[in-house]
Amino acid sequence: MPRRASTKIQPLWIVASLLLTIAAIAGGFFLFRNAQDPYRTTALLDTGLYLENANSLRGNTYRVTGTIRNFIKGTTAGRLFSIEVNDDRQSVLPILIPETLNKINIQRGQTFSIRLEVDENGVLHVQELRKV
Repeated sequence: MPRRASTKIQPLWIVASLLLTIAAIAGGFFLFRNAQDPYRTTALLDTGLYLENANSLRGNTYRVTGTIRNFIKGTTAGRLFSIEVNDDRQSVLPILIPETLNKINIQRGQTFSIRLEVDENGVLHVQELRKV
């Protein structure tokens, strides 16, 4: 009676399948993380350009992620906060949160992802914000 050949799993196949699994998990994590950003299609605010001259940015909508530093003042138009933007410069910008968003509790040290518009005077008006 002839003997059957033994079939062993090659170590190369084990390594290849392990690498493929790791790549699939990393790709899924990357896609899941980026798909969660609701403002991903909105342009990122160039803080250097805004601080230099906000005139060219007027009327446009941008996104920014930053940490609340201070409450500056409450007005009839809304609440004015300073926010430290998470970019290479660590710029501090004033943002105006309108009264329509008063239901959101905003405290110093909280990080937010914000969609905002630059008005005709160069003031950053918040349209939407979400805690990060």
